[in-house]
Amino acid sequence: MINEIDSKELKEKLDRGENIILIDCREQEEWDDGHIAAAKLIPLSEFEQRYAEVGPTDAEIIVQCRSGKRSLNACMILQNNGYENLTNLAGGILGWAEHGYEVV
Repeated sequence: MINEIDSKELKEKLDRGENIILIDCREQEEWDDGHIAAAKLIPLSEFEQRYAEVGPTDAEIIVQCRSGKRSLNACMILQNNGYENLTNLAGGILGWAEHGYEVV
């Protein structure tokens, strides 16, 4: 099952220092325009080949993209490869920025 989280909940988790893995599955050019500091870039176009870079299959993983659609696809790839604790960031980086949260 793939859960959903909103930007406010993600910000709270990051502020609390929770042990999560945040994956940004946008493309390099989008990442360069601004990203969440805690995120690791693995573009969806490379996800099938690079999903193992995400981390342990039992880790808490949150995936984000621009609006929440590509990240859902990335979550499905992870789920199909044995990952269990998956969450999609609803609204993506657009929602994050709308709340005024920092991008670097």
